Amino acid sequence: MAKQKSDGQDANKAPPKPETERPTSKAPEAESLMDVLQAQNLDTLETLTRNLGDAVTRMGALGASAVDGVMAEDARPLRADPYGLAPYAADVATRLAGNPEKLMAAQQELWQGFAEIWADAIKSSLNDGTAETKPDPKYADKRFVDPDWQKLPMFNLLQKTYLHTANWFTGLIDHVDGIDDMTRRKATFFNKQFADAFAPSNFLMTNPVALREALRTGGQSVLRGLANLEQDLKRGHGRLTPAQVDERPFKIGENIAITPGKVIHRGEILEIIQYDPVTPTVFATPILFLPPWINKFYILDMRQDNSMVKWLTEQGHSVFVVSWLNPGVEHAEKTFEDYSRLGIYEALDVVTRATGHDKVNTVGYCIGGTLLASTMAVMAQTGDKRINSATFFASQSDFEEAGDLKVFTDDAAIQYIKDEIEHAGGVLDATVMGETFNFLRANDLVWSFVVNNYLLGKDPKPFDLLFWNADQTRMPKALHLYYLDNFYRQNRLSRGEMTLSGYRLNLKDVDTPIYMQSSKEDHIAPWRSIYRGAKLFGGPVRMILAGSGHIAGVINHPEAKKYQHWLPPETMKELPDTADQWQAELVEYKGSWWPDWAKWLGELSGPQVPARVPGDHEVAVIGDAPGTYVLVKSSD
Repeated sequence: MAKQKSDGQDANKAPPKPETERPTSKAPEAESLMDVLQAQNLDTLETLTRNLGDAVTRMGALGASAVDGVMAEDARPLRADPYGLAPYAADVATRLAGNPEKLMAAQQELWQGFAEIWADAIKSSLNDGTAETKPDPKYADKRFVDPDWQKLPMFNLLQKTYLHTANWFTGLIDHVDGIDDMTRRKATFFNKQFADAFAPSNFLMTNPVALREALRTGGQSVLRGLANLEQDLKRGHGRLTPAQVDERPFKIGENIAITPGKVIHRGEILEIIQYDPVTPTVFATPILFLPPWINKFYILDMRQDNSMVKWLTEQGHSVFVVSWLNPGVEHAEKTFEDYSRLGIYEALDVVTRATGHDKVNTVGYCIGGTLLASTMAVMAQTGDKRINSATFFASQSDFEEAGDLKVFTDDAAIQYIKDEIEHAGGVLDATVMGETFNFLRANDLVWSFVVNNYLLGKDPKPFDLLFWNADQTRMPKALHLYYLDNFYRQNRLSRGEMTLSGYRLNLKDVDTPIYMQSSKEDHIAPWRSIYRGAKLFGGPVRMILAGSGHIAGVINHPEAKKYQHWLPPETMKELPDTADQWQAELVEYKGSWWPDWAKWLGELSGPQVPARVPGDHEVAVIGDAPGTYVLVKSSD
């Protein structure tokens, strides 16, 4: 019998080569579950029985270890329903039960679907094999792509029954009238989480792929899966967060975030990086990136072949990027105003001195864009004209139709966040935010890894985007609670009710040219929400729609020739009244939207001047990019 790994990893094995694209499902193995089952003999069954017996013993020890971890004195409190979802789902169920007519209609819909599934199953059982059966697109789902889900009658019936029931269950909310937006959001989210968790693909005995692997390996896959589970429980101190990526191959500054540049400023909450020029001349007006502080900046500079930073330097721009501090408990009282003053204002001071130019093209990504818009509203009142243009990536200024994160902003959720911050001593632990974002896309970011790591006993792949996604930061108490309350809960900026630095903010005061990027499948900053914000500004706004979502919709290098984008026609001089009117007039183009943005930027960036080398003006070089703040891990 092969030697087992004690911790889910082989310490002597060289780190695997990093993957530079998201892993896709490989072509299933030719052999089916029935083929593997028929190949079993007494020896292989004996090995399987012995290993499964070992697995049962090991599971008992794992359970005890997990309990010890969550009961430890310094462990994060474990709650069954931390965000208070269940009461909303119960409210919807009560309302539905109180309306017999709609309840009966819902039940009829459920049973009619079951009848169709059973009729198809009977028809398939009578098929003598001469008639070709095609997969029903109604039941298409990437969790069930393996041919055994289609070929084996029991698993095909299980798959279809599950998908019909799950779709029915998550759609129950549509039968209920008179509920408010938060109840609808949270009940829908609760139902979806419940349905996703009980997919048959998530359990060994109801997943033909996992069963096939267990038989093929004589139970070794089950033992490897338990080793991975043990490692994840140890890492989470008894809480289960499946590992999404093999981090070993990635080294920040070596094969991630490697565009040459220099750190030219280190402040209380940020470092500023100036990138080396690659053209003899550059546009007069430099670019300053303000990324979100919830993740590290290097999403803008992942690899040579997809780096937005590198691409912009090749287009002849002087590029500067803010690298935010990963805050500790000593930064608990840092406020939104501090991030404006010590972040944006300080960065503008540094960039203008480093270039000798009094204008800056700014770029705000996600929450960094919300900070940028708020600060620009102050600058409009104080006569500060240093911002020449503003580009917003997936960034909201109006939160009335904000994305799925609104689920986590009612009283119960805020209290949970406050408790977590209190437990961590004044900062929101990065793990909390990581769990939140993962469950927004649970099938992709949670359950797919449960299947891969535990049921199939495989190690996660070394994928750069998931490496970045796992490298989240802590957030100061004052800053984060202010952001949740003033934007997600009260929507004060869009209503003209928010104050910053003593000024009441009105985005109509901002007449700076604006480029507004949105993505069609963005669930964090939906394009309709972004459109509402775009309508608030007082100056010219060019808004575009990109394919894909919150990350891939933004980071889409032209050379990749992926996705598509939609641009407004030349005849559109102002944004229409509604988002639907705007979308109806858009023109679709293949590939990346970056060239359109580069054209817009170039027209606003002034003449060409000799290329600027870091340190050749008033600001001295401190060290090499990517700096030191980006290296601080939340687990440190």
